[in-house]
Amino acid sequence: MWDELEKLRKQYFDLKLSEALDYEKFAMISIVYHSTKIEGCSLTETDTRVLLEKDVTANGKPLADHLMVKDHYAAFQFIKTQAKAKKKLSRAFIQEIAAMVMKHTGGEVSTMSGNFDTSKGDLRKTQVYVDKKYFPDFNKVKSLLEALLNNINERLAQVKGNEIIKLAADAHYNLVNIHPFGDGNGRTSRLLMNYIQLYHQEPLVKIFTEDRASYIDALNETEEKKDITVFRNFVCKQQIKFYKAELEKFERKNTGFSFLF
Repeated sequence: MWDELEKLRKQYFDLKLSEALDYEKFAMISIVYHSTKIEGCSLTETDTRVLLEKDVTANGKPLADHLMVKDHYAAFQFIKTQAKAKKKLSRAFIQEIAAMVMKHTGGEVSTMSGNFDTSKGDLRKTQVYVDKKYFPDFNKVKSLLEALLNNINERLAQVKGNEIIKLAADAHYNLVNIHPFGDGNGRTSRLLMNYIQLYHQEPLVKIFTEDRASYIDALNETEEKKDITVFRNFVCKQQIKFYKAELEKFERKNTGFSFLF
């Protein structure tokens, strides 16, 4: 599987597909669509594109969904500029990404342990339980986050080839399982994964919305087996799916154009 990934990656780069006009913008919009759709956003990919390109909203769909998409896109543009500057990861940086993700849909949360604001990227001050799983105690979040970021920073400039996508998968898995924020953890974790790829100027992983169930299963199985290769392999398969789709689009171009009347 990893050999196939490397082969497809080479084909993708050899064809210079990412150099096509507006390719990067379309790729970013597509990733934003899939990432927000996984979180329950009602906008279609066309809705998402029209909103981000023309600032036109989708008729009859919730305002919160439009704000989620625009916030995610803004956060994506932010990490892109930071990756070009080769910025090292820090807790403040991750919190800044989380704040942008939740800027217009988050807000203050009151708990017995104190208040925190998801729209400002505050670390949570409450226990979180999701789908039969408790995430780490909130008192441990800061130290866990620091340990994760130190690990990533030690590897970030050194990884090459397939090790880049493995590091990206590791970062995603561990951040989402620390679950440092009151909301937006999935989107922030996927942006962190993409940040590592942007740092190395690699094609970006897209978690396809139609594979949401497999995505959740891979996260759960990784934890149950305590085996990071499970999630790495899932991410590898998603990237293979992306490469195959892009290469197929290119091949269709070569079939030529025919007038239709």
